[in-house]
Amino acid sequence: MDATLTSWTYAERIDALRAAKTEQTNEKQRVIGSMDHDDHALILPPPEQRRLVDAISGSGMPIKDCLLADFEPVSNHPSGGFFGPRGCGENFGRLLRVHPTYVDPNSALAGAYMVNFNSYRRIGWNPDFPIDEFKADIDLYKLVPGIGAPQHFCQDLQIGLELGWGGLLEDVRWHARRHGAEKADFYAGLEAIITGQQDWMQRTAARARALAAAEPRQLVRANLEDIAEMNEWLVDNAPRSFREACQWILWYQTIARMYNGSGSLGRLDVLLAPYYKREVEAGLLDDEEAIFYLACLLVRDTAYIQLGGPDAEGRDVTNRVSFLVLEAGHRLRIPANVGVCVGEAVDPDLLKRSVEIQFEDKCGYPKFLGVDRTVEGFERRGYPAELGRARAYSGCHWLALPGREYTMNDCVKINFARVFEVALADMLADPQAQPSTAELFRRFERHLQRAVDVTARCMDFNVEHMHEVLPELVLDLLCYGPVERGVDASHHGVEFTNLGIDGAALAVVADSFAAIEQRLEQEGRLSWAALQQHLANNWAGPDGERARLMMHSTPRYGSGGSPADGYAVRIAKLFSDMVTAKPTPAGNTMIPGLFSWANTIPMGKDVGATPNGRRAGEPISHGSNPQPGFRRDGAPTAMAVAVASVQPGFGNPAPMQMELDPMISREEGGVDLVASLIRTHFDLGGTQINLNVMDHNKVLAAHRDPSLYPDLVVRVTGFSAYFASLSPAFRQLVVDRILAENPA
Repeated sequence: MDATLTSWTYAERIDALRAAKTEQTNEKQRVIGSMDHDDHALILPPPEQRRLVDAISGSGMPIKDCLLADFEPVSNHPSGGFFGPRGCGENFGRLLRVHPTYVDPNSALAGAYMVNFNSYRRIGWNPDFPIDEFKADIDLYKLVPGIGAPQHFCQDLQIGLELGWGGLLEDVRWHARRHGAEKADFYAGLEAIITGQQDWMQRTAARARALAAAEPRQLVRANLEDIAEMNEWLVDNAPRSFREACQWILWYQTIARMYNGSGSLGRLDVLLAPYYKREVEAGLLDDEEAIFYLACLLVRDTAYIQLGGPDAEGRDVTNRVSFLVLEAGHRLRIPANVGVCVGEAVDPDLLKRSVEIQFEDKCGYPKFLGVDRTVEGFERRGYPAELGRARAYSGCHWLALPGREYTMNDCVKINFARVFEVALADMLADPQAQPSTAELFRRFERHLQRAVDVTARCMDFNVEHMHEVLPELVLDLLCYGPVERGVDASHHGVEFTNLGIDGAALAVVADSFAAIEQRLEQEGRLSWAALQQHLANNWAGPDGERARLMMHSTPRYGSGGSPADGYAVRIAKLFSDMVTAKPTPAGNTMIPGLFSWANTIPMGKDVGATPNGRRAGEPISHGSNPQPGFRRDGAPTAMAVAVASVQPGFGNPAPMQMELDPMISREEGGVDLVASLIRTHFDLGGTQINLNVMDHNKVLAAHRDPSLYPDLVVRVTGFSAYFASLSPAFRQLVVDRILAENPA
C-alpha cells in the first residue's frame, strides 16, 4: 500500500482486522495462558506498561492476569479494598484516564480495552457484610450462590444513543442536585465514570489525529481523520449516523466489559435500523459499508446480540440490518455470540441464512433462540405477553428486559449431583432407613428444597448489599430508574427484580437414579452396601471397573422412553416447582433455568463417584443435555426430544448443545433438514440451541496440537471461543461431545 493508493476494499480491511485479532489472541495465549470463557477482545498493554499477576482460570488452571504497571486503585476501607459507588466509580474513572489508547488504521472505529477493572479488586466482597449464616449450607451443597455476582442483566442502549455522554452527564448532575447529600456518593461514582470515559475518548481522538498527520497514504489518512472527528463529536454529543452509532456502542460496550464483564448489547438490529434507513434513503450508506462498520464493532467484543423476533405487539422486527449483522459475523469468522430468533412470525429467511452460515463457516455461529417458547414461559411466571416479547437475548442462555429488569442470570447454580450425593450419604448412614430409590428420591427432594431455600436467602443478601460492594454503575447509566432515583439497579433501582437460578448436572442424577433402579432393585446385581463401597473406592478394586461399566450401560436420559428420561423430567419439574412456588424471603421473584455454563469442570471436582458410572472429580453433565454417548447412534432428533421435555418453562431457557458433522450439508436439502430440526425442537418446547457444525477429524487434530489451527472457533456452551485458547480440560469436553454425537 502506498501514497497513491486508489482502492482500499472493505474485504481487505476485514481480513486485516481478523489478522490483527489473531495476533492479539496468540499473544494472550502466550502471556496469560488458557481462557475458559468468552473470547473477549481484550488487548494486552504494551510490554513496558504491563504488570503480570498470578490468577486462576475458570477450570482451575493457573494463568497470568495483566494489569497496568502505573495504576493502583485507592482504598476506602480498612481491609485495603474499595467498595461502594464512590470508591468503585472514582477508581474506575481514574483507570479510564490513564488507559492506553488504541486506533487501528484499518478499522472505521476506535477503542479497545487492555485490563479488567475487576482484576484490581483484591478483596471481592466487603467484609462488613459476613456470609457466615450461609456458609455451612454453601459448603455442604457446593452452591454457586450469586453473592457478589455482577452484571448479568441488560441495559437499554437506546438511552445512550439518544443522550450521548454529554447528555448522560447532564442528567446525572441534574439528579445529583435534586437528591443532595443523601445520594452524593452514588452520583459522584457515575460522574467519575462518564468524565473518565470522555477523557479516554478525547485522548483517542488526539491519537487518531497524530496518526493521520504522519500517514502518507491518502485513504488511510482520511479514515484516521474521520475517526478523530467522529470521536471528538461523540465526547459530548449523541451519534448522528450509522457509523457514529456503532462507535458510541463500542465505547459503551468497552467500559461495560472492562468494569465488571457485562457483554449484553440486546437487539442491535432494532437499535441501528433507524440510522440505516435514513442514510440509505439519503444515498449516504450502502450495505457493504454498513457490513464493514458492523464488523469493526463485532471484532472488538463477542457481545450478546439478538436478531429478529417480535415487538411488544408480536410483529416481527427482522429488518435489513438483521441480515447485515449476520453477514458481518460471517465475514469475520471469529468468536461471536449472535442469537437468531426462530418463531412462527419470524422471517424464515433469517433461519435459513443462519444455517447456511453454520455449514459455510463451521465455527458455531450463530446460535438459535426459540422466542415463542420463552415469551410463553414469561407469561406463565405472571407477566403479560408484551413484556415477554420485549425481553432480549443478553447472555449465554438468558434474556432480560433492557433497562428494566435486574436478573442475576447465569450467576446462581445448584449442582444436582452434589445434592444427590448428600441425599445418598444421608440415606445410607441412617440405620432406620430402608434403602430404595423411592426413599432416596424423598431425601433428594428434601435436600434440594433446602438448597433452593438457602440459595434464595443468598440472592436476597446480594440484593441487599451488592450496591455497597460493587454497584452496577456502568449499566445504571442506561437503565430506567437508577439515575432518576439515585438507587443502584441491584438494589431495586429498576422496575423488575427477577432472580435467575439454574440447576445443573441433570443427566448425572437422572442416569444415577435409573441405574440404581435397574441394577440394584430390579435385577439385584449389586447391593446397596456394594454400591456404597464402589463409590467410596471410586470404582477401583477387583470388581470396580466391571461394576462401573454395568451401572454405566443402563439406558440413559435421552435414549427415549427410558426410566432415566422419566427421572430427568421429574427432577426438572421438581426444581422448577420449588423455585416458582414462592418468592424469596425478601419477596423477590425467582425464575428457574437449567444451565451449567463453564462450571461443568469445577462442579465435577466437588462431587465424588456417582452411580451412573462417573468417576470422582470428573465433569458433571452439560446443562440440560444428556451425557455424551447417551445413544449409540447419536441421533440429534433424540436429543431434541429429550431437552425439550425438561424445559423449566418460565422464561429462562434450558439450551440444547448440539454437534453436527458438516457432511450433512452435502446431502440434498441438508440445510432444510437442519432448519427443520431446529424448528421441531422449538415446537416441542425447546428454548435455545447452541450449535456446532464441526469436522471431528479437524477438532481431534487441533486437540493434539492447537497451534496448527489457531483460527478454529467452537461454541463451548453459551459462548464461543478459539479452540486453542481453551485449557486442555475444556478442549476435552468439546472433543468428547463431538465424538459421542458423531460416531464413526
